[in-house]
Amino acid sequence: MANLRVLSGMQPSGRLTLGNYIGALKNYVKLQHTHDCYFMVVDLHAITVPQEPEALREQSEAVSALYLAAGIDPSKATIFLQSTVSEHAELGWIMTTLSYMGELERMTQFKEKSAGKESVGVGLFTYPSLMAADILLYNADLVPVGDDQRQHLEITRDLAHRFNTRYGDMFKLPEPYYPEVGARIMSLDDASKKMSKSNPNPGSYIAMLDEPDVIRKKISRAVTDSGREVKYDPANKPEISNLMSIYSMCSDLSLAEIEARYEGQGYGPFKKDLAEAVVAVLEPIQARYREIRASGELHDVLRQGRERASELAAATLKQVKEKMGFVVL
Repeated sequence: MANLRVLSGMQPSGRLTLGNYIGALKNYVKLQHTHDCYFMVVDLHAITVPQEPEALREQSEAVSALYLAAGIDPSKATIFLQSTVSEHAELGWIMTTLSYMGELERMTQFKEKSAGKESVGVGLFTYPSLMAADILLYNADLVPVGDDQRQHLEITRDLAHRFNTRYGDMFKLPEPYYPEVGARIMSLDDASKKMSKSNPNPGSYIAMLDEPDVIRKKISRAVTDSGREVKYDPANKPEISNLMSIYSMCSDLSLAEIEARYEGQGYGPFKKDLAEAVVAVLEPIQARYREIRASGELHDVLRQGRERASELAAATLKQVKEKMGFVVL
């Protein structure tokens, strides 16, 4: 298993949420012990929509520091900023030339993000081509993906196959990696939507760096279903089922144990205990995050990560260019 390579990344376009931690970061921490892992901050993807320079810089460092604070060990996994490895942009252009207008137009995320807008940036349209380059540059075997990214992985496989057919075998066809549990944490104000850092309502998500009292307040205000029974029933009680999932992922309790514990008690005691379970998970991460930011170690980690990633990326791109007929000096 150790030789299987994993590639994943998160955008620095907002504050990482509890959903990001449960659905992705916790799994990154597990995977680093059994796989060859490359975890990046995808800052080139972030600029598909306008970003304030200072905010982009701060968020890129914050996400990198949260990777470390959550438990990713730079001696076991490679952590780097996408923009510091120039091969991403170069292979991204090559993958764009292999992409067809029709397949990019069919991307659900593009349709959603461009809906109702008078003008849409080309970067938003060609985003999947760059994402394909991110994955193929490291010949990743596995890519941890949420439901909203499945289409992007499919187009990555299509582009890899298209390149291999046209220029000769080069790329592995990456497989999706789905965590067993916790892949999809929903919004606190609407359990039909994924918890998202881009939601304009800050009460809809718990940010990883939210103060304990802010977390308590957000959970106390979280939407619940009618009635007062704490019961896991996603079809009929989606809101309380989502809160129970969060509780289960932040404690050692199963859903059945949570049901039994709060039988006949209503939502009040359940929400109060849920808030404390979330605080107990996030407080140590927040403390470690503050240490990392204060110590100045972050840039050293990112430089080391860039060197490791660049070595592999440069070798891949050289092969790609040779196969395509470029003059490689």
